[in-house]
Amino acid sequence: MRRYLYFTVFASGMTTLAAELSASRLLGNVFGTSNLVWAAIIGLILIYLTLGYSVGGRWADKSPSPKTMYSILAWGAFSIGVVPYIATPVLRAAANAFDGLQVGILAGAFVAVLILFSVPITLLGMISPFAIRLSMKDASEAGKVSGTIYAISTLGSFVGTYLPVLVLIPIIGTTKTFLVFSLFLLFVAMVGLGIYSGRKVMLPYLIMVIVLVFIGLLAKNTSIKDTEGQVYEAESAYNYIQVLKKDGYTYLRLNEGQGIHSIYKPGELNYGGPWQQFLAGPFFYKDELPEDVSRMAIIGLAAGTTARQASAVFPNVIIDGYELDPEIVKVGMEFFDMNLHNLIIHVEDGRWGLTSSSFKYDVIAVDAYRPPYIPWHMTTREFFQVAYEHLSGKGTLVINVGRAPDDRRLIDGLASTISSVFPSVYVMDIPGTFNSMIYATRESTLKESLNANMVGLAVTEGIHPLLVTSIYETWVNLQPTPQKSIIFTDDLAPIEWITNNMVLNYVLFGEVENIQ
Repeated sequence: MRRYLYFTVFASGMTTLAAELSASRLLGNVFGTSNLVWAAIIGLILIYLTLGYSVGGRWADKSPSPKTMYSILAWGAFSIGVVPYIATPVLRAAANAFDGLQVGILAGAFVAVLILFSVPITLLGMISPFAIRLSMKDASEAGKVSGTIYAISTLGSFVGTYLPVLVLIPIIGTTKTFLVFSLFLLFVAMVGLGIYSGRKVMLPYLIMVIVLVFIGLLAKNTSIKDTEGQVYEAESAYNYIQVLKKDGYTYLRLNEGQGIHSIYKPGELNYGGPWQQFLAGPFFYKDELPEDVSRMAIIGLAAGTTARQASAVFPNVIIDGYELDPEIVKVGMEFFDMNLHNLIIHVEDGRWGLTSSSFKYDVIAVDAYRPPYIPWHMTTREFFQVAYEHLSGKGTLVINVGRAPDDRRLIDGLASTISSVFPSVYVMDIPGTFNSMIYATRESTLKESLNANMVGLAVTEGIHPLLVTSIYETWVNLQPTPQKSIIFTDDLAPIEWITNNMVLNYVLFGEVENIQ
């Protein structure tokens, strides 16, 4: 009896954590995966489990029967499977609301989906107290039995942490991942009912299996979002990926979809926005020419917009592109023609990749910041020291930073931190966007050199017009020296304190950037 109870506890613990991780992806497709979203999910899951432990313990004392426990498990398994299908229309409404920033619908949908998880997680929380009660034959072994039960449950939770994220979600998607765990746990419950109560008790629960399979087949071709112009969507281990086409342009959006990460149109290179502003970096040095740029690193390659522009402007450049998500690279190849002969793609973390690189770069472009998704380990003095050491003698670090319209705390903090390593730092705001560019030169420079280079290049034959445009945009939109602020370090980089406040103010009072 105990062996199957222990296996049941393992399966229940695995499914509980799998549901929590899958819930983060279900919500993350629309609301993002910031620590604010994670805090809401984890906090409420813990509340539901607390309720389940309390109710389950009392119920187990009143009805210490395997039939009762496995019936509860069956309903918990069934409800886990139907949650994503019930949530789908709510999440689609939320996705459309997010595009228009309709805060009431957005907040309501977020709360509604989280409430949907109250039933299955509470029911699953009842299983461990039941298993302890049913396994207890003598009060003298209470510690041993409860310790074993919680150890096995935790081991199941360990498996449930990795299996959905690393295997199932990237292969079959979030909704089907819920369905797989639901059917597995339902099978465990039905076998338990058959063992302890007989087939007659087990057979009615086959209806749950039939209902889940029917719902799964009915909704097998349902898309996660139905955004106008959508031609592709997928879930990777890191992101929800969406490709849109509109007026001949192809756009890459990730997660909740606020912001365009890459853009492409055959025969066109001037897209506005932040991508082309990386090109101006080398021209804070005197008498710089496009052919002087021989190697460039892009951290946050996405689908290759900046790489394409740099290849057109710098005739001799070799580009190392660092992108963490291999699925984004595949999308870049398929939809954005990211097949440049001079582009070397590295699928790895940008800081690790740069630290491990044996090359010196004329430009290091960091395009991995967008609140609230700012990798703190790439905002610290130690990271900027790595960048400094990997720049050539006349190298430039350029960073694209998302910000709130009237909140420059993030810009000030980053500029102050970079200034602790680099001798010259400049900031420009990109018109019509919530983006700023930070330029840091390895040697001391003057901003007047940028203007002098722009004037000289404008009358030089063979210079790509996109380069002159980007230098001009940088020059006319240079900002005053940022205010002194905290210096971020590997030991203390309170990025979340800044970005969480920015995001809340943005959602409640801000505007959205539309696809142009």
